[in-house]
Amino acid sequence: MPNKILLFLLVIFFVPLFSEEMIIGKKTIQPGIELIFEGAPKDTIFPKDSHLAEKDTDIHIEMLAYWTDDNSASAPARSFVAYLNVLAEIKSKNGFSKKVKLTPHLNLIDNLHYAQNVKLPGRIDDLYDITFTISPPKKEDLGIHYDWNSKFGGLIKKTSFTFRNLDFEKIALKSRR
Repeated sequence: MPNKILLFLLVIFFVPLFSEEMIIGKKTIQPGIELIFEGAPKDTIFPKDSHLAEKDTDIHIEMLAYWTDDNSASAPARSFVAYLNVLAEIKSKNGFSKKVKLTPHLNLIDNLHYAQNVKLPGRIDDLYDITFTISPPKKEDLGIHYDWNSKFGGLIKKTSFTFRNLDFEKIALKSRR
């Protein structure tokens, strides 16, 4: 009986914290970093003067970056990969486009991730293509020791992924609260 009570309490108190997110795609890059691209409901982000206001936002674009269980860097599995530079270019099928920089964010669901509130460059019922470009840290932002440099040369190589014909209407109409 205590297990049923615990399950009931978990459902009542924690399920509302987990808003539905749209998985745009998943990719793995060397040396063993899993990237998960998501569209999420808009949110209020602090500090407020540095982020698009929730009322002016259509969706929250996210990229989670974690070391894989079998990464070749011997990094702790499922830990956050910091210092990446992430740019998302969002193109409406109607010809409008916008580039946004995804910056480090912190929440209770995903913990550390890269994200940004976004006003879509078209209507919420348009179809979109998004190209995510992930670049290594700037040289002044991350010191790389000799052993790492000898084995990998840098944290990552610059790479891009394009996801096509994305429909954000359902996620744009959702609310976190």
